Amino acid sequence: MNRATHAPDRPPPLRLWPGVLIVVLQWLLRFIVPMVLPDTLMFGVIAGAAGGLAVIVWWLFFSRAAWSERVGLLVVIIVALFATSRLVHPSIAGGMMGMMLPIFAIPILSLALVAAAAASRRLASGPRRASMVAAILVGGGVFTLVRTGGITSNADADFHWRWTATPEERLLDQAGAESAARKVEGPGEMPPAPVEPRRQTPSMVKTFPDWPAFRGGGRDSVVRGVRIETNWSASPPVELWRRPVGPGWSSFAVSGGLLYTQEQRGDHEVVACYKLTDGEPVWRHQDATRFWESNAGPGPRGTPTLHEGRAYTFGATGVLNALDALTGAVVWSRNAASDHQIKVPTWGFASSPLVVGDLVIVAVDGTLAAYELATGAPRWTGPADGGSYSSPHLMEIDGTRQILLMSGVGATSVAPDDGKVLWQHAWKGWAIVQPAQIAAGELLLSTGDRLGARRIQVKRTGDVWTMEEHWTSTRLKAYFNDFVLHRGHAYGFDGGILACVDLQDG
Repeated sequence: MNRATHAPDRPPPLRLWPGVLIVVLQWLLRFIVPMVLPDTLMFGVIAGAAGGLAVIVWWLFFSRAAWSERVGLLVVIIVALFATSRLVHPSIAGGMMGMMLPIFAIPILSLALVAAAAASRRLASGPRRASMVAAILVGGGVFTLVRTGGITSNADADFHWRWTATPEERLLDQAGAESAARKVEGPGEMPPAPVEPRRQTPSMVKTFPDWPAFRGGGRDSVVRGVRIETNWSASPPVELWRRPVGPGWSSFAVSGGLLYTQEQRGDHEVVACYKLTDGEPVWRHQDATRFWESNAGPGPRGTPTLHEGRAYTFGATGVLNALDALTGAVVWSRNAASDHQIKVPTWGFASSPLVVGDLVIVAVDGTLAAYELATGAPRWTGPADGGSYSSPHLMEIDGTRQILLMSGVGATSVAPDDGKVLWQHAWKGWAIVQPAQIAAGELLLSTGDRLGARRIQVKRTGDVWTMEEHWTSTRLKAYFNDFVLHRGHAYGFDGGILACVDLQDG
Protein backbone atom coordinates (compact mmCIF):
# COMPACT_ATOMS: atom_id res chain seq x y z
CA MET A 1 0.00 0.00 0.00
CA ASN A 2 1.56 3.33 -0.99
CA ARG A 3 1.51 6.50 1.07
CA ALA A 4 -1.42 8.00 -0.84
CA THR A 5 -3.79 5.08 -0.14
CA HIS A 6 -3.41 5.03 3.67
CA ALA A 7 -6.47 5.71 5.77
CA PRO A 8 -6.36 9.25 7.14
CA ASP A 9 -6.10 8.02 10.76
CA ARG A 10 -3.17 5.74 10.01
CA PRO A 11 0.40 7.04 9.98
CA PRO A 12 2.75 6.16 7.13
CA PRO A 13 4.90 3.10 7.77
CA LEU A 14 8.04 3.92 9.74
CA ARG A 15 11.48 2.99 8.45
CA LEU A 16 12.56 1.11 11.58
CA TRP A 17 15.54 -1.00 10.60
CA PRO A 18 18.17 1.82 10.78
CA GLY A 19 17.05 2.75 14.30
CA VAL A 20 17.02 -0.87 15.44
CA LEU A 21 20.49 -1.48 13.99
CA ILE A 22 21.89 1.67 15.62
CA VAL A 23 20.53 0.78 19.07
CA VAL A 24 21.79 -2.82 18.86
CA LEU A 25 25.28 -1.60 17.98
CA GLN A 26 25.07 1.17 20.62
CA TRP A 27 24.23 -1.25 23.43
CA LEU A 28 26.75 -3.82 22.22
CA LEU A 29 29.61 -1.29 22.20
CA ARG A 30 28.49 0.64 25.30
CA PHE A 31 27.74 -2.25 27.65
CA ILE A 32 28.57 -5.72 26.32
CA VAL A 33 32.07 -5.18 24.91
CA PRO A 34 33.38 -3.31 28.01
CA MET A 35 32.18 -6.20 30.20
CA VAL A 36 34.47 -8.53 28.21
CA LEU A 37 37.26 -6.02 27.50
CA PRO A 38 37.40 -3.49 30.40
CA ASP A 39 39.97 -1.31 28.65
CA THR A 40 37.37 -0.42 26.01
CA LEU A 41 35.11 1.41 28.49
CA MET A 42 35.99 4.89 27.26
CA PHE A 43 35.44 3.75 23.68
CA GLY A 44 32.08 2.38 24.82
CA VAL A 45 31.10 5.73 26.38
CA ILE A 46 31.95 7.49 23.11
CA ALA A 47 30.01 4.86 21.16
CA GLY A 48 27.00 5.35 23.44
CA ALA A 49 26.97 9.10 22.81
CA ALA A 50 27.56 8.64 19.08
CA GLY A 51 24.74 6.10 18.98
CA GLY A 52 22.39 8.60 20.59
CA LEU A 53 23.30 11.19 17.96
CA ALA A 54 22.79 8.62 15.20
CA VAL A 55 19.34 7.75 16.60
CA ILE A 56 18.37 11.44 16.50
CA VAL A 57 19.59 11.74 12.90
CA TRP A 58 17.59 8.63 11.95
CA TRP A 59 14.48 9.89 13.69
CA LEU A 60 14.63 13.39 12.21
CA PHE A 61 15.59 12.53 8.62
CA PHE A 62 15.01 8.86 7.82
CA SER A 63 12.20 7.54 10.01
CA ARG A 64 9.29 8.64 7.76
CA ALA A 65 7.41 9.86 10.82
CA ALA A 66 5.36 13.02 10.50
CA TRP A 67 7.42 16.15 11.11
CA SER A 68 5.24 17.06 14.06
CA GLU A 69 6.19 13.70 15.65
CA ARG A 70 9.88 14.05 14.81
CA VAL A 71 10.28 17.50 16.33
CA GLY A 72 7.79 16.90 19.12
CA LEU A 73 9.50 13.75 20.41
CA LEU A 74 12.90 15.43 20.25
CA VAL A 75 11.49 18.17 22.49
CA VAL A 76 10.07 15.50 24.81
CA ILE A 77 13.54 13.88 25.10
CA ILE A 78 15.12 17.22 26.02
CA VAL A 79 12.39 17.92 28.56
CA ALA A 80 12.75 14.39 30.00
CA LEU A 81 16.50 14.86 30.46
CA PHE A 82 15.97 18.25 32.13
CA ALA A 83 13.21 16.97 34.41
CA THR A 84 15.17 13.86 35.34
CA SER A 85 18.21 15.94 36.31
CA ARG A 86 15.99 17.85 38.77
CA LEU A 87 14.35 14.79 40.32
CA VAL A 88 17.23 12.34 40.72
CA HIS A 89 18.85 11.48 44.05
CA PRO A 90 21.53 13.97 45.23
CA SER A 91 24.21 11.33 44.68
CA ILE A 92 23.39 11.42 40.98
CA ALA A 93 22.52 15.10 40.62
CA GLY A 94 25.77 16.45 42.05
CA GLY A 95 29.45 16.35 41.19
CA MET A 96 30.81 14.21 38.40
CA MET A 97 27.72 11.99 38.36
CA GLY A 98 25.61 14.99 37.40
CA MET A 99 27.82 15.53 34.38
CA MET A 100 27.78 11.81 33.63
CA LEU A 101 23.98 11.47 33.79
CA PRO A 102 23.56 12.03 30.03
CA ILE A 103 26.18 9.33 29.40
CA PHE A 104 24.02 6.80 31.24
CA ALA A 105 20.69 8.19 30.01
CA ILE A 106 21.38 8.46 26.27
CA PRO A 107 21.47 4.69 25.55
CA ILE A 108 18.30 4.13 27.61
CA LEU A 109 16.41 6.97 25.92
CA SER A 110 17.61 5.75 22.53
CA LEU A 111 16.29 2.28 23.31
CA ALA A 112 13.01 3.72 24.61
CA LEU A 113 12.46 5.73 21.43
CA VAL A 114 13.24 2.89 19.02
CA ALA A 115 11.41 0.22 21.03
CA ALA A 116 8.30 2.41 21.36
CA ALA A 117 8.37 3.22 17.65
CA ALA A 118 8.56 -0.48 16.81
CA ALA A 119 5.86 -1.53 19.29
CA SER A 120 3.41 1.19 18.24
CA ARG A 121 4.03 1.15 14.49
CA ARG A 122 0.56 -0.26 13.70
CA LEU A 123 -1.34 2.15 15.97
CA ALA A 124 -3.13 5.29 14.93
CA SER A 125 -1.25 8.57 15.23
CA GLY A 126 -2.68 9.59 18.59
CA PRO A 127 -2.06 6.33 20.48
CA ARG A 128 1.34 5.96 18.83
CA ARG A 129 2.48 9.38 19.93
CA ALA A 130 1.15 8.84 23.44
CA SER A 131 2.93 5.49 23.78
CA MET A 132 6.22 6.92 22.53
CA VAL A 133 6.03 9.89 24.91
CA ALA A 134 5.26 7.50 27.78
CA ALA A 135 8.21 5.26 26.87
CA ILE A 136 10.61 8.20 26.84
CA LEU A 137 9.34 9.53 30.16
CA VAL A 138 9.64 6.07 31.72
CA GLY A 139 13.16 5.69 30.28
CA GLY A 140 14.26 8.95 31.87
CA GLY A 141 12.31 8.28 35.05
CA VAL A 142 14.31 5.13 35.75
CA PHE A 143 17.11 7.30 37.08
CA THR A 144 14.84 8.88 39.68
CA LEU A 145 14.49 5.45 41.32
CA VAL A 146 18.19 4.86 42.01
CA ARG A 147 21.11 6.34 43.89
CA THR A 148 24.80 5.67 43.45
CA GLY A 149 27.38 4.58 45.99
CA GLY A 150 30.15 5.92 43.75
CA ILE A 151 32.03 4.40 40.85
CA THR A 152 34.04 1.22 40.39
CA SER A 153 37.67 1.02 39.25
CA ASN A 154 36.36 0.78 35.69
CA ALA A 155 34.30 3.98 36.10
CA ASP A 156 30.99 2.11 36.22
CA ALA A 157 28.34 3.54 38.55
CA ASP A 158 27.53 1.56 41.71
CA PHE A 159 23.74 1.87 41.47
CA HIS A 160 21.31 0.96 44.27
CA TRP A 161 17.59 1.52 44.74
CA ARG A 162 16.97 5.04 45.99
CA TRP A 163 15.05 3.92 49.08
CA THR A 164 17.77 1.57 50.39
CA ALA A 165 19.96 2.79 53.25
CA THR A 166 23.61 3.53 52.56
CA PRO A 167 26.29 1.68 54.56
CA GLU A 168 26.94 4.92 56.47
CA GLU A 169 23.25 5.26 57.38
CA ARG A 170 23.18 1.66 58.60
CA LEU A 171 26.31 2.30 60.69
CA LEU A 172 24.79 5.44 62.23
CA ASP A 173 21.57 3.57 63.02
CA GLN A 174 23.59 0.82 64.69
CA ALA A 175 25.69 3.31 66.64
CA GLY A 176 22.53 5.15 67.73
CA ALA A 177 20.96 1.93 68.94
CA GLU A 178 24.11 1.02 70.87
CA SER A 179 24.26 4.51 72.42
CA ALA A 180 20.60 4.29 73.47
CA ALA A 181 21.25 0.89 75.03
CA ARG A 182 24.15 2.31 77.04
CA LYS A 183 21.96 5.15 78.32
CA VAL A 184 19.36 2.65 79.49
CA GLU A 185 21.89 0.38 81.14
CA GLY A 186 24.14 3.02 82.69
CA PRO A 187 23.54 6.24 84.57
CA GLY A 188 25.94 8.46 82.63
CA GLU A 189 25.52 10.02 79.20
CA MET A 190 29.15 10.97 78.69
CA PRO A 191 31.12 8.93 76.13
CA PRO A 192 33.28 6.22 77.65
CA ALA A 193 36.77 7.21 78.71
CA PRO A 194 39.65 6.16 76.47
CA VAL A 195 40.53 2.51 76.89
CA GLU A 196 44.02 1.88 78.21
CA PRO A 197 45.85 0.36 75.23
CA ARG A 198 47.71 -2.90 75.58
CA ARG A 199 51.40 -2.48 76.10
CA GLN A 200 53.78 -3.89 73.56
CA THR A 201 55.24 -7.32 74.14
CA PRO A 202 57.94 -9.01 72.06
CA SER A 203 55.32 -11.35 70.57
CA MET A 204 53.09 -8.44 69.56
CA VAL A 205 55.98 -6.61 67.94
CA LYS A 206 56.81 -9.75 66.00
CA THR A 207 53.20 -10.30 64.96
CA PHE A 208 52.20 -6.70 64.32
CA PRO A 209 55.08 -4.63 62.89
CA ASP A 210 54.68 -0.88 63.06
CA TRP A 211 53.16 0.74 59.98
CA PRO A 212 53.33 4.39 61.02
CA ALA A 213 52.09 6.19 57.93
CA PHE A 214 50.55 5.98 54.47
CA ARG A 215 52.08 2.97 52.66
CA GLY A 216 54.43 2.38 55.61
CA GLY A 217 57.44 4.18 56.94
CA GLY A 218 59.06 4.55 53.53
CA ARG A 219 55.81 5.21 51.62
CA ASP A 220 56.72 2.27 49.39
CA SER A 221 54.25 -0.44 50.60
CA VAL A 222 57.11 -2.69 51.74
CA VAL A 223 56.87 -4.61 55.03
CA ARG A 224 60.39 -5.19 56.32
CA GLY A 225 61.49 -7.98 58.66
CA VAL A 226 58.34 -10.08 58.18
CA ARG A 227 57.76 -13.20 56.13
CA ILE A 228 54.20 -13.76 54.96
CA GLU A 229 52.91 -17.26 54.26
CA THR A 230 52.08 -17.39 50.56
CA ASN A 231 50.87 -20.98 50.28
CA TRP A 232 47.23 -20.29 51.10
CA SER A 233 46.21 -23.84 50.19
CA ALA A 234 48.29 -25.20 53.07
CA SER A 235 47.85 -22.19 55.38
CA PRO A 236 44.85 -20.07 54.36
CA PRO A 237 44.22 -16.65 55.94
CA VAL A 238 41.89 -16.72 58.94
CA GLU A 239 39.60 -13.81 59.81
CA LEU A 240 40.28 -12.71 63.41
CA TRP A 241 37.63 -10.02 63.77
CA ARG A 242 35.43 -7.67 61.80
CA ARG A 243 34.04 -4.25 62.69
CA PRO A 244 32.07 -1.73 60.60
CA VAL A 245 33.66 1.69 60.20
CA GLY A 246 32.52 4.92 58.61
CA PRO A 247 33.16 5.67 54.93
CA GLY A 248 36.32 7.29 53.66
CA TRP A 249 39.43 6.65 51.60
CA SER A 250 41.81 6.67 54.55
CA SER A 251 43.93 3.56 55.04
CA PHE A 252 45.47 2.52 58.39
CA ALA A 253 48.50 3.38 60.49
CA VAL A 254 49.63 0.85 63.12
CA SER A 255 51.80 1.16 66.22
CA GLY A 256 51.98 -0.42 69.67
CA GLY A 257 49.05 -2.79 69.17
CA LEU A 258 46.75 0.04 68.04
CA LEU A 259 45.52 1.01 64.60
CA TYR A 260 44.43 4.45 63.44
CA THR A 261 42.25 5.63 60.57
CA GLN A 262 39.84 8.38 59.51
CA GLU A 263 36.11 7.95 58.88
CA GLN A 264 32.98 9.95 58.18
CA ARG A 265 30.09 9.55 60.60
CA GLY A 266 27.21 11.80 59.63
CA ASP A 267 28.18 15.44 60.03
CA HIS A 268 31.47 14.63 61.76
CA GLU A 269 34.84 13.73 60.33
CA VAL A 270 36.34 11.22 62.76
CA VAL A 271 39.88 10.17 63.65
CA ALA A 272 39.50 6.72 65.20
CA CYS A 273 41.81 4.44 67.19
CA TYR A 274 41.07 0.72 67.59
CA LYS A 275 42.75 -2.21 69.31
CA LEU A 276 44.60 -4.27 66.75
CA THR A 277 43.92 -7.53 68.57
CA ASP A 278 40.12 -7.40 68.57
CA GLY A 279 39.00 -4.20 66.83
CA GLU A 280 37.52 -2.65 69.97
CA PRO A 281 37.46 1.18 69.84
CA VAL A 282 39.95 3.00 72.05
CA TRP A 283 39.08 6.63 71.28
CA ARG A 284 37.51 8.86 68.63
CA HIS A 285 38.19 12.50 67.82
CA GLN A 286 35.46 14.38 65.93
CA ASP A 287 35.55 17.50 63.77
CA ALA A 288 32.24 19.08 62.75
CA THR A 289 32.82 18.91 59.01
CA ARG A 290 31.69 16.69 56.17
CA PHE A 291 32.99 16.15 52.67
CA TRP A 292 31.01 14.31 50.03
CA GLU A 293 31.07 13.96 46.29
CA SER A 294 29.17 11.55 44.08
CA ASN A 295 32.00 9.53 42.54
CA ALA A 296 33.89 8.56 45.67
CA GLY A 297 31.29 9.19 48.36
CA PRO A 298 31.76 10.83 51.76
CA GLY A 299 34.69 10.90 54.11
CA PRO A 300 38.32 11.88 54.61
CA ARG A 301 40.96 10.77 52.11
CA GLY A 302 44.26 10.94 54.04
CA THR A 303 45.90 8.33 56.27
CA PRO A 304 47.12 9.25 59.78
CA THR A 305 50.85 9.60 60.42
CA LEU A 306 52.23 8.41 63.78
CA HIS A 307 55.31 10.08 65.23
CA GLU A 308 56.67 10.18 68.79
CA GLY A 309 53.37 9.60 70.56
CA ARG A 310 51.22 11.74 68.29
CA ALA A 311 48.83 11.09 65.41
CA TYR A 312 48.86 13.70 62.63
CA THR A 313 45.80 13.70 60.37
CA PHE A 314 44.64 15.73 57.37
CA GLY A 315 40.93 15.75 56.56
CA ALA A 316 39.11 16.13 53.26
CA THR A 317 38.09 19.74 53.99
CA GLY A 318 41.54 20.83 55.14
CA VAL A 319 41.51 20.20 58.91
CA LEU A 320 45.04 19.33 60.10
CA ASN A 321 45.17 17.77 63.56
CA ALA A 322 47.93 16.82 65.97
CA LEU A 323 46.44 14.37 68.50
CA ASP A 324 47.78 12.42 71.45
CA ALA A 325 48.11 8.90 70.06
CA LEU A 326 47.02 7.18 73.29
CA THR A 327 44.05 9.36 74.27
CA GLY A 328 43.03 11.34 71.18
CA ALA A 329 43.43 14.62 73.06
CA VAL A 330 43.99 17.60 70.75
CA VAL A 331 47.53 18.99 70.87
CA TRP A 332 46.83 21.55 68.14
CA SER A 333 44.60 21.94 65.11
CA ARG A 334 44.71 24.07 61.95
CA ASN A 335 42.67 24.48 58.79
CA ALA A 336 45.21 24.36 55.98
CA ALA A 337 42.63 25.38 53.37
CA SER A 338 41.91 28.61 55.25
CA ASP A 339 45.58 29.19 56.05
CA HIS A 340 46.48 29.21 52.37
CA GLN A 341 43.19 30.45 50.86
CA ILE A 342 42.74 27.30 48.80
CA LYS A 343 39.32 25.92 47.88
CA VAL A 344 38.49 22.30 48.60
CA PRO A 345 39.19 20.48 45.32
CA THR A 346 36.67 18.32 43.47
CA TRP A 347 37.57 15.10 45.29
CA GLY A 348 38.65 16.67 48.56
CA PHE A 349 42.11 17.06 50.07
CA ALA A 350 43.72 13.63 49.80
CA SER A 351 47.21 14.21 51.17
CA SER A 352 48.60 12.13 54.03
CA PRO A 353 50.87 14.10 56.41
CA LEU A 354 54.64 13.67 56.22
CA VAL A 355 56.87 14.31 59.26
CA VAL A 356 60.37 15.56 58.45
CA GLY A 357 62.52 16.82 61.32
CA ASP A 358 60.48 19.31 63.34
CA LEU A 359 57.88 19.79 60.60
CA VAL A 360 54.69 18.12 59.43
CA ILE A 361 54.03 18.69 55.72
CA VAL A 362 50.83 18.26 53.73
CA ALA A 363 49.85 18.87 50.12
CA VAL A 364 47.00 21.38 49.95
CA ASP A 365 45.79 20.67 46.41
CA GLY A 366 49.24 20.82 44.80
CA THR A 367 50.69 23.36 47.25
CA LEU A 368 53.07 21.97 49.88
CA ALA A 369 52.57 23.49 53.32
CA ALA A 370 54.81 22.92 56.34
CA TYR A 371 53.80 23.36 59.99
CA GLU A 372 55.86 23.16 63.19
CA LEU A 373 55.35 19.86 65.00
CA ALA A 374 55.33 21.41 68.44
CA THR A 375 52.86 24.26 67.94
CA GLY A 376 51.24 23.91 64.52
CA ALA A 377 52.57 27.31 63.46
CA PRO A 378 52.99 27.63 59.68
CA ARG A 379 56.65 27.47 58.64
CA TRP A 380 56.74 27.65 54.84
CA THR A 381 54.61 27.25 51.71
CA GLY A 382 55.81 25.73 48.45
CA PRO A 383 54.84 26.71 44.89
CA ALA A 384 51.19 26.47 43.80
CA ASP A 385 51.46 23.74 41.19
CA GLY A 386 47.81 22.99 40.48
CA GLY A 387 45.62 20.04 41.33
CA SER A 388 47.06 17.09 43.25
CA TYR A 389 45.68 14.12 45.15
CA SER A 390 49.13 12.74 45.89
CA SER A 391 51.09 13.00 49.17
CA PRO A 392 54.49 14.54 49.92
CA HIS A 393 57.27 11.98 49.65
CA LEU A 394 60.69 12.16 51.35
CA MET A 395 63.67 10.96 49.31
CA GLU A 396 67.42 11.36 49.19
CA ILE A 397 68.80 11.97 45.71
CA ASP A 398 72.46 12.61 45.01
CA GLY A 399 73.11 13.13 48.73
CA THR A 400 70.33 15.72 49.12
CA ARG A 401 67.21 15.11 51.21
CA GLN A 402 64.18 16.47 49.43
CA ILE A 403 60.41 16.29 49.33
CA LEU A 404 58.73 15.22 46.09
CA LEU A 405 55.14 15.89 45.13
CA MET A 406 53.23 14.81 42.04
CA SER A 407 50.96 17.69 41.00
CA GLY A 408 49.20 19.18 38.02
CA VAL A 409 52.49 20.26 36.43
CA GLY A 410 54.38 17.00 37.00
CA ALA A 411 56.96 16.16 39.68
CA THR A 412 58.26 18.93 41.96
CA SER A 413 61.12 18.61 44.46
CA VAL A 414 61.63 21.07 47.31
CA ALA A 415 64.06 21.47 50.20
CA PRO A 416 62.53 20.29 53.53
CA ASP A 417 63.82 23.25 55.56
CA ASP A 418 62.32 26.12 53.56
CA GLY A 419 60.26 24.71 50.66
CA LYS A 420 62.64 26.11 48.03
CA VAL A 421 62.21 24.38 44.66
CA LEU A 422 65.17 22.17 43.74
CA TRP A 423 63.89 20.79 40.43
CA GLN A 424 60.76 20.08 38.40
CA HIS A 425 59.94 17.49 35.78
CA ALA A 426 57.02 18.61 33.62
CA TRP A 427 54.45 15.89 32.87
CA LYS A 428 50.85 16.98 33.08
CA GLY A 429 48.21 14.43 34.04
CA TRP A 430 46.29 13.14 37.02
CA ALA A 431 48.49 13.47 40.11
CA ILE A 432 47.24 10.77 42.47
CA VAL A 433 49.85 8.06 43.04
CA GLN A 434 53.26 8.33 44.71
CA PRO A 435 56.64 8.54 42.97
CA ALA A 436 58.92 5.56 43.54
CA GLN A 437 62.70 5.46 43.85
CA ILE A 438 64.23 2.64 41.80
CA ALA A 439 67.86 3.38 42.64
CA ALA A 440 70.01 6.39 43.44
CA GLY A 441 68.50 9.18 41.35
CA GLU A 442 66.29 6.78 39.38
CA LEU A 443 62.56 7.50 39.76
CA LEU A 444 59.38 5.89 38.47
CA LEU A 445 56.48 8.31 38.02
CA SER A 446 52.89 7.88 36.94
CA THR A 447 50.17 10.36 36.03
CA GLY A 448 47.50 7.72 35.44
CA ASP A 449 44.83 7.83 32.76
CA ARG A 450 46.30 7.20 29.29
CA LEU A 451 49.79 8.55 29.97
CA GLY A 452 51.17 5.51 31.78
CA ALA A 453 54.46 5.34 33.70
CA ARG A 454 57.82 7.03 33.16
CA ARG A 455 61.35 6.33 34.39
CA ILE A 456 63.64 9.33 34.79
CA GLN A 457 67.19 9.92 36.01
CA VAL A 458 67.76 12.93 38.31
CA LYS A 459 71.32 14.28 38.74
CA ARG A 460 72.93 17.25 40.40
CA THR A 461 76.02 19.09 39.17
CA GLY A 462 76.89 21.82 41.63
CA ASP A 463 73.62 23.69 42.17
CA VAL A 464 72.11 22.58 38.87
CA TRP A 465 69.67 19.66 38.69
CA THR A 466 69.02 17.81 35.45
CA MET A 467 66.38 15.23 34.50
CA GLU A 468 66.68 12.64 31.76
CA GLU A 469 63.80 10.45 30.56
CA HIS A 470 64.71 6.78 30.12
CA TRP A 471 61.36 5.47 28.93
CA THR A 472 57.61 6.04 29.03
CA SER A 473 55.23 3.07 28.92
CA THR A 474 51.44 2.90 28.66
CA ARG A 475 51.41 -0.72 29.84
CA LEU A 476 51.10 0.33 33.50
CA LYS A 477 48.76 3.27 33.92
CA ALA A 478 48.65 3.52 37.72
CA TYR A 479 45.73 5.78 38.49
CA PHE A 480 44.14 5.42 41.95
CA ASN A 481 46.32 2.62 43.32
CA ASP A 482 50.07 2.96 43.79
CA PHE A 483 52.48 0.53 42.20
CA VAL A 484 55.05 -1.61 44.06
CA LEU A 485 58.66 -2.23 42.99
CA HIS A 486 60.09 -5.73 43.44
CA ARG A 487 63.15 -7.40 41.91
CA GLY A 488 63.42 -5.22 38.84
CA HIS A 489 59.70 -5.02 38.13
CA ALA A 490 56.83 -2.65 38.88
CA TYR A 491 53.47 -4.18 39.81
CA GLY A 492 50.22 -2.29 39.81
CA PHE A 493 46.81 -1.80 38.30
CA ASP A 494 46.51 -0.83 34.65
CA GLY A 495 42.94 0.42 34.93
CA GLY A 496 41.20 -2.54 36.57
CA ILE A 497 43.78 -5.13 35.44
CA LEU A 498 46.81 -6.23 37.46
CA ALA A 499 49.94 -5.60 35.40
CA CYS A 500 53.71 -5.90 35.62
CA VAL A 501 56.37 -4.05 33.64
CA ASP A 502 60.13 -4.44 33.44
CA LEU A 503 61.90 -1.50 35.06
CA GLN A 504 64.68 -1.62 32.48
CA ASP A 505 62.60 -0.82 29.44
CA GLY A 506 58.96 -0.50 30.57
